[in-house]
Amino acid sequence: MALSLSSFLVSSILFCATLITAETRTYDFTAGWVNRNPDGQHERPVIGINGEWPLPAIVANVGDRVVVNLKNDLGNQSTSIHFHGLFQNGTNHMDGVGSTTQCPIPPGSSFTYNFTIDQPGTYWYHSHVDGQYPDGLRGPLIVHDPENPYADLYDEELVLTLSDWYHDQMPGLIASFLSVTNPTGAEPVPQAALMNDTQNLEIHIEPGKTYFLRIINMAAFAAQYFWIDGHTFRIIEVDGVYHEPTEAEQIYLTAAQRYGVLLTTKNETDANYAIMGSMDEDLFDQIPDGLNPNVTSYLVYDSALPLPEPADIDEFDPFDDMLLVPTDGEELLPDPDLVVTLDVVMDNLGNGANYAFFSGITYVKPKVPSLYTALTSGEYATNASIYGVNTHSYVLEHNEVVEIVLNNQDPGKHPFHLHGHAFQSILRSEEEAGDFDPESVTNGSVVLPQKPMRRDVLLVRPNGHIVMRFRANNPGVWLFHCHIEWHVDSGLVMTFVEVCTHHSCIPHLPSTNLSFPFRRLLCCSRPSQSPRITLRHAPRFLHQWPPQEMLQPTRSTFWIFKARTSLPLHCPQASKPKVLLL
Repeated sequence: MALSLSSFLVSSILFCATLITAETRTYDFTAGWVNRNPDGQHERPVIGINGEWPLPAIVANVGDRVVVNLKNDLGNQSTSIHFHGLFQNGTNHMDGVGSTTQCPIPPGSSFTYNFTIDQPGTYWYHSHVDGQYPDGLRGPLIVHDPENPYADLYDEELVLTLSDWYHDQMPGLIASFLSVTNPTGAEPVPQAALMNDTQNLEIHIEPGKTYFLRIINMAAFAAQYFWIDGHTFRIIEVDGVYHEPTEAEQIYLTAAQRYGVLLTTKNETDANYAIMGSMDEDLFDQIPDGLNPNVTSYLVYDSALPLPEPADIDEFDPFDDMLLVPTDGEELLPDPDLVVTLDVVMDNLGNGANYAFFSGITYVKPKVPSLYTALTSGEYATNASIYGVNTHSYVLEHNEVVEIVLNNQDPGKHPFHLHGHAFQSILRSEEEAGDFDPESVTNGSVVLPQKPMRRDVLLVRPNGHIVMRFRANNPGVWLFHCHIEWHVDSGLVMTFVEVCTHHSCIPHLPSTNLSFPFRRLLCCSRPSQSPRITLRHAPRFLHQWPPQEMLQPTRSTFWIFKARTSLPLHCPQASKPKVLLL
């Protein structure tokens, strides 16, 4: 039974409705190094786009095609772009996850991301290779909705990003974090918090207006409490999903979470107000001397008036996002067909290095992207073992209901993200509640919501648990992972492979996906250390990839073989290898 990984059945009604207004939004991006000093304390190299940083926003309307031509000019690092929160239904190969849905883009090479957006909301884009995005490769992605149910409630839109900031670059920090000299697994603490990649930002507003404020936490590590002195707001969106308007005074955003809120300004203009972000210091094992966890910006009613000192608060009391109700009223999914239980443990390997584990497995990225393995393995693609034990893969049948039970056996907080879906968040315990007991639902001591909140990143509390449900209706290979970047690097990642066996699910995977990456896969050793392998070493033909019917005109073909040797290929620097070792 062959496995295919995308469904291209698009409603003709939807197609006709969007055909007239849809546009193609093209972004030509060159990723390269620039020097910046966003907190005013330390200048350092950051990853810019076209010589600029902060990075430009990607902006589109529902139904638009987005084309991002990305050239890697970083010199010594590979890269990619993941469009966080977009389902990529039918375009799993555009998810931008290095070693999962594509090979990382080597220095000097280019890659084109090309997909149609059918989800409104507040998203962001970032590198998904080797812990890279905290070095600067991240920016907003905003999808406007012609049918926004709350469009009549606001006058203007504003985008506000939150982030943490490190003075040192990620490769060195990651090496130190994973070292045997850090056996407790203490994560590096950021030196600063930022808003819109700066501090002391002034947002000039008009009195008596309502603003749709899109807030994105692009942090590597730190969650932030967010509030505006003297103001409340109404939550209408989380992670791209509309929810019933709900008033709040303060919200809590983990790394990668987004909120859309309605902020109505005062009629009086006799004062300006502080906009506050405060990093959650509970996440930090040790708080460095002199750390300022806060970042202050200003809501400016009158630029002639002074900027205020932030008001003191006695305690943090953010709104509980589990109380939100989706606008579309989606009911709780039925009892699951599959329950995946994941126990989170932070522990050490035998050599003393600290790593993270899902149920005893720490993730190791495969040498061949999991999507390529799925698409070239025929009937074996439904066998989870072919993806490698340390990809921690679960194969899901099309349209089955999946429940993730996540038991946090760690004294820290974790934000968990699922690619390709927004899940129903059906249960979150208080901290120190221990592992989830299914009997608590059966005996009625825990009552599940009938219309649960949906989002793509959910916080689990220390030594607590969360339960999520989603329907496996998006064929592809999708990661589930903690969105604290240090924990991704230490292996708190697993893989869902969603199958679809109908012929209509065959993806049209452009061969441009496959023309450059194998130089990196096969030629990672120096030529002097790499014996040459010829076809006589790999005589057993497996697959032509892409299949002939999937090739675009004028595109090249390469061949996939199973080698009978573990010797690495030797490739001249300028060559384009045509053999992939599996």
